[in-house]
Amino acid sequence: MLQEELLPQTDTSAFSDNPFFIPTLTYTREEETRVIRTLDTRLFPWVLLTTFVLNMDRTNLSNAISDNLPADLGFNTNTVNLATAIYSVLFSLSCLTGAVACKIVHPARWIPFTMFCWGLVTMSHALIKNKSGYLTVIAVTEGGVIPATLIYLGSFYKGTELATRLAWFWGVQTIASAVSGLMASGLLQLRGVSGLEGWKWLFLVDGIITVVVSVLTWFYLPRNATRTRGGIRGWKPWFSEREVRIAVTRLVRDDPSKRQYESRVQWADIKDAATDFGLWGHLLITVIGLTPTSPLSVYLPSVIKTFDFSVFVANALTAPPYVLQCCTTVLFIWHSDKFCERGYHGAFGAAWQLAGWILLRVLPTDTSKGVRYFAALLVTCWPYTHPLNIAWMSENTGSIGKRTLASGCVIFAANIYGGELVSAMNLTILDRRIVWGSQIYRASDAPDYHTGNTINIVFAGAALCLWFIQKAYYAYRNRRNAEAFLKLSEEEKRREEMMAEVKGNRSMLFRFTT
Repeated sequence: MLQEELLPQTDTSAFSDNPFFIPTLTYTREEETRVIRTLDTRLFPWVLLTTFVLNMDRTNLSNAISDNLPADLGFNTNTVNLATAIYSVLFSLSCLTGAVACKIVHPARWIPFTMFCWGLVTMSHALIKNKSGYLTVIAVTEGGVIPATLIYLGSFYKGTELATRLAWFWGVQTIASAVSGLMASGLLQLRGVSGLEGWKWLFLVDGIITVVVSVLTWFYLPRNATRTRGGIRGWKPWFSEREVRIAVTRLVRDDPSKRQYESRVQWADIKDAATDFGLWGHLLITVIGLTPTSPLSVYLPSVIKTFDFSVFVANALTAPPYVLQCCTTVLFIWHSDKFCERGYHGAFGAAWQLAGWILLRVLPTDTSKGVRYFAALLVTCWPYTHPLNIAWMSENTGSIGKRTLASGCVIFAANIYGGELVSAMNLTILDRRIVWGSQIYRASDAPDYHTGNTINIVFAGAALCLWFIQKAYYAYRNRRNAEAFLKLSEEEKRREEMMAEVKGNRSMLFRFTT
């Protein structure tokens, strides 16, 4: 019997109403491994494709800048910073709204829809003629896709399986940055063809690729493990009847809150998230720890070009650091999963970044271009701690509603530092800065950016301390919960056990990952 025939006519995607959730089901480790292998070979590669396209589009701006985009449009580095500011604010806000919206529309539909929209806007960059056109950004259409993807992956993988997958998720983004650099080294040489600058060809080609992938994604991503037949997935389901039951049951056993995985965000979830100090800690780690990545990600090709490389060689040389970062990130997060430890591993990544910035800062101007390129490579290929931080946060949220909000908030935090508020009337920069990453590298500090790199050292050092503080905080809450539970009467203990799922990480029985 085909699995689709077992489903009732109503939507059974919510686990609380899903006939494939069997509380008494028993299965072997080998059977569960087959389920995971199917997800890893049929679902996850397509998810990686969507994030590859996303970051390819996001990286092309740095490549375009190295091809004299500002000069072609009649402005300087400060206008680039202004555009980055607008992008960061809008992108960050759309992360919050996108996380909530995808629970209404469903991630399997929200992801390809937003991809299609930003693909069209990316292509429209070929029509830019001046400063005003340049300030038209794709942030609103891009912003909701990452939190939606995090929520989507959580409906297929257990918490203990998510960190390594997120490492690949962000690792592939670095590969996309590398491929974007290689593509740029070729596409930028089309300057003059059909009367277009090289950077316009870059936007046009990237946008076409995105639109095509978005249409295919609409017909490929399944809503959940019980509905994998149809579209371009094929007419045969991915799982047998028993494997569907295993796929659903193992998730609920790992996290009982996933009984109602597709439930929408409630006001109580907002209050719970806003008063969770652990969540605020993860947001601080994100904002502080990722701030130094903003100037380097935008200006890496330009920085390498100052080492006396041509624009085409400079773009090609951005590829090795990003490939290496994918390798270091996946390896160190895999190690974190293997030993079930988060805080010390995050601190290691922060320390690597700190060492790289110190080296880049202290090198004298007359240092050979090979040594200076090595310093840029070292700081760029640091083990990216963002996916580890997200997985750690997800493990310790305790409820679906809070996890949905947390996913949007952490992606918001990962982008809000990239710009600053601007006046809507005259587009001048306001004195009161709310986001700062785009202002670290200033035109007056070029080409060595000594002041900017000093600021990066401060942020990287602060992030190193925050990882230790977050680990100590969760260890403290575990000790406090254990001591409080021991003091309860037998009746109170039974009541606490019954309310554990409802209370989430507020329960005395909840154990935080450290």
